[in-house]
Amino acid sequence: MLSRRSDAGFTLVELLIVVVILGVVAAPIANAVIVSIQNTDATAARLAVSHDAQQSAAFFAQDVAAVGLRDYSGAVANGKVPYSPSIQLGATYDSGAQVCGTAATPVSVVRLLSDDWDTGTPVATRRTAVVAYYLAGTELHRLRCLDSATVSDAVVAHHVDPATPAVTCSSACADAAVPLWVKFTFTAVAEHADPYPITLFGQRRQT
Repeated sequence: MLSRRSDAGFTLVELLIVVVILGVVAAPIANAVIVSIQNTDATAARLAVSHDAQQSAAFFAQDVAAVGLRDYSGAVANGKVPYSPSIQLGATYDSGAQVCGTAATPVSVVRLLSDDWDTGTPVATRRTAVVAYYLAGTELHRLRCLDSATVSDAVVAHHVDPATPAVTCSSACADAAVPLWVKFTFTAVAEHADPYPITLFGQRRQT
């Protein structure tokens, strides 16, 4: 008498069919997962670069708006105190006898000088404010000082191509006639993202 085959388990043919089906189904799923991971990395990189652009642009616009160091030793013309040179390019920490940082501070791409008045005393005291933008590796720092005392030193962009920073002004940057606007351009580079050109722009508020 023939014995009836149990329903438990798989035959070899059934097992092979299952393996083939799983392979067919798993391949596109695996590809979809890989693409999803790649897209996630690219999105994260673009967000990081976008954050660099937004943060650095906000600070730079604010700093240029305040730029302008008055020359109180000069003659007053038309009721206005003239300016002294207030923008320095490729400046060391003590350029123009205006100290901000130390000998270990990298050469700044640009330094912006302005007057800062301390009104916390009976007689307002004039101080010199210096904001220096310098690179340390791929990080763009914003160093701010008051009368040579460091107030802050913060990274405002993390993904800068060190070969790309450039500064242009509406007129000669280093002249005593302070330019009306200043433009700072660089390229941000981050893994999984295309090189991204960034332009920082600021317009002088003082007249």
